[in-house]
Amino acid sequence: MSRPLTSIALTCAGLSLTLSACVAGPAPTNLETSVYAPGQVAWEGSKQPQGDWIVRAPVGRGAPTCSWEVPRELDTYQRVSPATFLNRTAPLSAGDRLEITVLGDEDRLTGTYVIESDGSLALRGQEPVRANGLTIAALTEELRNHLIAKSIVRPLQNAVRVALIENAGASVSVGGAVFQPGAVRAGERTPESRIGLKEGAVSGDDNVSRTIAGAIRAAGGVRPDADVQRIYVIRDGKYAEFDLSGLVHGWASRDVAVATGDRVLVPSRSCFDADLVRPTPLTAPGIRVFMSNLTRSAMNNAGAAIGQQTTSLPYGTRFLQGLVAANCVGGSYMSSDRRAVLISRNPINGQSIVVERDIEKLVRNANRDVLNPYLMPGDAIACYDSRWTNFREAVGLVTDAVNTATPAILLDNAL
Repeated sequence: MSRPLTSIALTCAGLSLTLSACVAGPAPTNLETSVYAPGQVAWEGSKQPQGDWIVRAPVGRGAPTCSWEVPRELDTYQRVSPATFLNRTAPLSAGDRLEITVLGDEDRLTGTYVIESDGSLALRGQEPVRANGLTIAALTEELRNHLIAKSIVRPLQNAVRVALIENAGASVSVGGAVFQPGAVRAGERTPESRIGLKEGAVSGDDNVSRTIAGAIRAAGGVRPDADVQRIYVIRDGKYAEFDLSGLVHGWASRDVAVATGDRVLVPSRSCFDADLVRPTPLTAPGIRVFMSNLTRSAMNNAGAAIGQQTTSLPYGTRFLQGLVAANCVGGSYMSSDRRAVLISRNPINGQSIVVERDIEKLVRNANRDVLNPYLMPGDAIACYDSRWTNFREAVGLVTDAVNTATPAILLDNAL
């Protein structure tokens, strides 16, 4: 009988250790320079978990002070007036489909053409000419002069006619204060939305996404620290500054068409602007957030009803709303003392930050907004069990251990 009694004693000792673990662990430790948004720091007296803040640079807590400066790389380009890029007709780009008609010709040169990936266009049997970045009128004149020089057509004003069938997406580079900087396709169309494939012969197109705003959205949208009043477009060694703040605030603003090879630079103001944390023509309509809710009542994320629909949230969702989507809020009183953490990353300097909150206090307190940060793309939410749930787990472990030992005790008695 000694072995079963010893086993029970060890199990009881394990219960004591487990019960001691019911106390919440220490709050996360962060670098002060990782703070970038309101609500990430719990003030003294808020009764929210607040770990140590390690000073890495002489900055204060909270969102950084706003600042602005012209990107240094623009010094190598010539500044021009925005009117230089404000063409009503979008400049031609690689992939655009054109209907070219040569007067008096039916099938030798006349036909449908697509601008090559290098931006050139060549009529059948002719040398290529540059088409990328030109307007329809400029390309028409270029082709007309080329055919006249080759003595293929007479110098008539209407010797060549060029009609646009479809504006394809434009390959544009986007950098600065956007969530996914890099090369993007602005105005890329799906096969179902192609022009002229089902309708038959058409002329003219308006690709509303092949613009500065469309390129920025394709790059994940502007970050909350972006300066939308000063956005730069670089083309052919020149750059112009555009104010697109009207697309966010609702006043007049002129979006500009882009062409393949353009560069878009979005400067950072180094501070958080809540007006940019919502769906707008310059921001993402939604974000993807990672969630984990492994509780006694939900042994896995599928049991907690966490799926693709719940982890895809509207841009502008806050931490508490995300916790509701993760099924971390509500339920029995045994689960009311739960805590949750938000794992995010400072988009300006790349440093990670972990924010912990007492869910019940966040629900009950009227000042929740100043403790309830916005969710950013790629953030992660994790929920921890309450003390009562941990206690129930501990009791369950002891019960399982005793039940396991019972057959051994009966067996020893039988012997």
